[in-house]
Amino acid sequence: MDYREVETAAEYVARLETGADWRSEIESLADAVEADAAWFSALGAVQDAELWFYDQTDCEYYPIAFDEPLEVAACVGNVSLLKGERFAHTHAVLSDDEGTTYAGHLNEATVWAGEVHMRVFEDPLEREYDETTELDLWL
Repeated sequence: MDYREVETAAEYVARLETGADWRSEIESLADAVEADAAWFSALGAVQDAELWFYDQTDCEYYPIAFDEPLEVAACVGNVSLLKGERFAHTHAVLSDDEGTTYAGHLNEATVWAGEVHMRVFEDPLEREYDETTELDLWL
């Protein structure tokens, strides 16, 4: 296991704009506050969504699309640099009108309402391709 201590530089709360892309809104917040490394949590609701499931055998993401309103019961993730750009690695648990839940890597979703808390770290974190998992992971 690789690890390091991180120092918190600042914390922010934000409201995500209705009609915007959920993950893009988080990346926009990171850009606005110049966060090259952060941890965030969020909640709210989306009008539609695309989750990704990573198949560990194929080493490939498979999309799961939803064209319906869903609650964002939980959303967590981090911001780091991927090829020089801020990237919000985002996972979410979504629920439908019957309480059925779906979870995975949140690729995209249209915000209905959303609130986010972001804790920014002092030093940047970068992602690099990992041959074992075929994912871009923290250095």
